[in-house]
Amino acid sequence: MNLERGVFVAAILGLGTLSLLLVLPLLQYVLLAVLLGYVLHPVHERLAPRIGSRLSAGGLVAGTALVVLLPIGAVIAVAANQAVQVLTALRTGRLGIDTIERFLREQVGVTIDIGGAIGSTLTPDAVLGVVEGQSGAALFGRAASLFGGLSNVVIGLTVLVFLSYYLLTDGVGFVRWLRDVAPVPGDDWDELVARVDRLLWAVIVGNVAVATVQGVLTGIGFVVVGFPNTVFWTVVTVVLGLLPLIGASIVWLPASIYLFVLGRPLAAVVLFVYGATLVSIADNYLRPMIGGREAGLNPGLFVLGISGGLFVFGFLGVFFGPVVLGTLKVLVELFARDGTTPDASESSDRRRPRLGRPMLDRMSVGSATGVDTPTTIDDDQRAS
Repeated sequence: MNLERGVFVAAILGLGTLSLLLVLPLLQYVLLAVLLGYVLHPVHERLAPRIGSRLSAGGLVAGTALVVLLPIGAVIAVAANQAVQVLTALRTGRLGIDTIERFLREQVGVTIDIGGAIGSTLTPDAVLGVVEGQSGAALFGRAASLFGGLSNVVIGLTVLVFLSYYLLTDGVGFVRWLRDVAPVPGDDWDELVARVDRLLWAVIVGNVAVATVQGVLTGIGFVVVGFPNTVFWTVVTVVLGLLPLIGASIVWLPASIYLFVLGRPLAAVVLFVYGATLVSIADNYLRPMIGGREAGLNPGLFVLGISGGLFVFGFLGVFFGPVVLGTLKVLVELFARDGTTPDASESSDRRRPRLGRPMLDRMSVGSATGVDTPTTIDDDQRAS
């Protein structure tokens, strides 16, 4: 390696390290943008020829933001309204210890002497004084940290929106650029991209399908035992069902306890047995079977990837954890094959797996995103 080449390598390593430090604080938003761009890409391919690539990408990103933000805004508005009602009730004396005791006695069937347990120090006026005093202190004492947290969220959401947009418009060209500059034979790169594509799609479909099945089963159980707000709790179960092993149980287990406290032991036992068997089987059996089989991973590695991904990437680790392990598996297989096969490039087409959803395979032809098909750089040209 000559001096000029060494300088280039050192510059790439240094700038690469700085780039990594720049991305790490926003890693959650970057991963979410990659996930959204990947999921929305098939829709973008169909819309772009009709309305244009940029309008299609902008519309999809804006529509997704509305779908996510509107429910969150509604929940925040309801919570704020209820908080104001509670404070008003405390101030006017309509909500006191005797009111809570009467509600527990009439609605839940439990008699508790809250006043005798906590003494006479907790009164509505005392509660209001603490709340108002703490609110004033927090307003001034924690203003800086609150502003900093909000600033981080705003910056992250901005990165999420713009990155999702540009992944839709230019993502195909970026993958092609990686193919041209990566020090990997062209056939191996194509197989790597194809198998990672299948792996990521299997992880997404597998997790979403299992969570949906768990939500529907939980909703059916709630209808059978007469639990209120079935539709709401079904949606909550679908969201929490993305978490492995414990997701749906966060909903049906407290619901069983609630029914028991209400004096409905038979309904509580039925819901508990139903959740521990049918709902849990959907998680413990279907998730490894669907995701592991479609992704080409051992079911144990699939569950390990999800669980470990939660610690490393947070909630998005449910999707990216198995992809990391699966990509490592693919790289090891390609490395071992190229090391043992005399002419791996000629035989790679025969070994390349057939994809259930060949989204990235279509990158070899003109894409609806408007990116022109580049001339493939073969290995001889790359070496020169």
